[in-house]
Amino acid sequence: MKGICTVLGTGTSQGVPVIACDCHVCASEDPRDNRTRTAVMLSINDENHVIDAGPDFRHQMLREKVKTLKSVIFTHEHKDHVAGLDDVRAFNFKEKRHINVYANAQVEIALRKEYHYIFAEKTYPGSPKINLESIEKESFEIDSEVRLTPIEVMHYKLPVLGYRIGDLTYITDAKTVTEVEKEKIKGSKTLIVNALRKRPHMSHFNLDEALKFIKEIAPEKAYLTHISHLFDTHKNIESELPEGVFAAYDGLKIPFNC
Repeated sequence: MKGICTVLGTGTSQGVPVIACDCHVCASEDPRDNRTRTAVMLSINDENHVIDAGPDFRHQMLREKVKTLKSVIFTHEHKDHVAGLDDVRAFNFKEKRHINVYANAQVEIALRKEYHYIFAEKTYPGSPKINLESIEKESFEIDSEVRLTPIEVMHYKLPVLGYRIGDLTYITDAKTVTEVEKEKIKGSKTLIVNALRKRPHMSHFNLDEALKFIKEIAPEKAYLTHISHLFDTHKNIESELPEGVFAAYDGLKIPFNC
């Protein structure tokens, strides 16, 4: 079974350009340096499944001309990954169906607090309609014969879920990954992984850490995401990367096998 992974966003929590910043990256005229908050969309069998719906979710759906959405799958509860959930109501209205939302316990707590009106006993007319599905570390099905395997990584001290689907693995907001979790990733032909900047960071891979991780996993191709304006321009980043490693950009489409 074939799928397409659309990279919806490749930026950090602030996005790129950053508000009020006039650095050479934020001032770049290269459209690949316009990075919305990190997310991807998996398109399989005419259904779309989004991993994370951050503050730019609405813009990303409009930019990619998305007309149908079946699922939202969350990695963790930080605002840059969950702030766009309210906008799924446009799909509720158009498709006359609930959106399946997959979240672990810690994300569910945040969603119920942030979007209390979705979960109220008496919901306000026009509120998003979702089916909340609890997930843990076991693989789960998002469609017939389409399964995701959670990959737990640590974002400083916060557990975050990456996901493997077929020969594609997507990881965001990682600083450390245990050997047990690495075994779930090995064999992936395509790896998308965060690389915040060149200098070390407390809760994210920097470039050297991301490249070391990629070398250990040994995919055929790897793409860097969750890129800060403190890294460099897309053109300059790509000029420094080894063979088979690329800087992802918003709108990039990557084929994969489910």
